[in-house]
Amino acid sequence: MAISALHSAASGLSSLSTSLDVISNNLANMSTKGYKASRVNFEDLLYQQKAQPGVQNDESGFRPHGLQVGLGTRVSGTNIDFTQGAPVEDAGDFSVAINGEGFFRVQVLSGLSEDGFGYTRAGNFATNSENELVLGTTSGPRLDPPIQVPDEAVDTRITDTGRVFAIMGDGTEEELQSIQLFTFANASGLTQIGGNVYVESVSSGPNIEGTPGEGPFGRIQHGYLESSNVNSTTELITLITTQRAFEMNSQTIKAADETLQVISNLRQ
Repeated sequence: MAISALHSAASGLSSLSTSLDVISNNLANMSTKGYKASRVNFEDLLYQQKAQPGVQNDESGFRPHGLQVGLGTRVSGTNIDFTQGAPVEDAGDFSVAINGEGFFRVQVLSGLSEDGFGYTRAGNFATNSENELVLGTTSGPRLDPPIQVPDEAVDTRITDTGRVFAIMGDGTEEELQSIQLFTFANASGLTQIGGNVYVESVSSGPNIEGTPGEGPFGRIQHGYLESSNVNSTTELITLITTQRAFEMNSQTIKAADETLQVISNLRQ
């Protein structure tokens, strides 16, 4: 019936609208350091079983197939693409990138995370009023384990294994707290809270702590930042196909409406 077609097309328009929202967010964050693109997953809805497959027919045989009419689609979820972005050289004193797997851990408000911690791939760190390393975002969450740079330091050196050294005015070096990395069994299950930060969820599993360069953990690149992994060409192609699918669903609604109009005119 045309009524089913109307509802199916409407579900398609709603789902495709969500897909457009995700694509626009990806494109808006093309220049966001450490940003990871999202992909929308779709699934079909319930089916009207008008004839079951395998039912015995009049010839004492069995139907080779049934008659099933779908009722549309919906968005089942979004996947985060954690493919590594390209490292870009940066002049910041505390700019670091992860070459490989892992996240930096930062302190967030307890209301945003059960354990008070968030995780990020962005490494645009700076110092606050107390000379502690903080993420260079609006909220400026502190790096964890915390690293405090001495007032007498004139420069810093960060090794690829996460060891942090403060270079003093007389040329000597003082080793500070090392940078630790964290991974998850299912990184796609992390919850995005904005500010380049993710928080742990039941789906992601508990964090796994490690030292940069050991086991599955990547190495630290001092003087670099990880760029967004958004591929503008892929996003634009997806945008075009989504827009065309949206238009075709609109035409389906128009065709179903015209069919209903014909049926209503049969009484005249």
